[in-house]
Amino acid sequence: MEILHQGDILKIEKIKHPVLVVSKDFFNSSGEIIGCPIIGDSVPGPLHIRMAAEEIEGYIHCEKLALLDLTVRGYKKVDRLPISEMINISDAIQGIFEYI
Repeated sequence: MEILHQGDILKIEKIKHPVLVVSKDFFNSSGEIIGCPIIGDSVPGPLHIRMAAEEIEGYIHCEKLALLDLTVRGYKKVDRLPISEMINISDAIQGIFEYI
């Protein structure tokens, strides 16, 4: 199984929207990832962050984190989000869990 990287955008079997890999590479080496859906028609907000890559564009829904076992699902890597944009996504996700 190929190791997926933080920032990869996947099309996953039986999941309607593309998924952004938000978990770190070390975690992804287990065959599981933590991902957020990229929804094309959405409303912007603090947790709905607009993105546009070569093939995919839409809003990353940071509050819809999901653990996905890719050892039991088919998937295809379709695009990649630059690290500069991943920093904003990571900050938004971290903000969900901060105190105060």
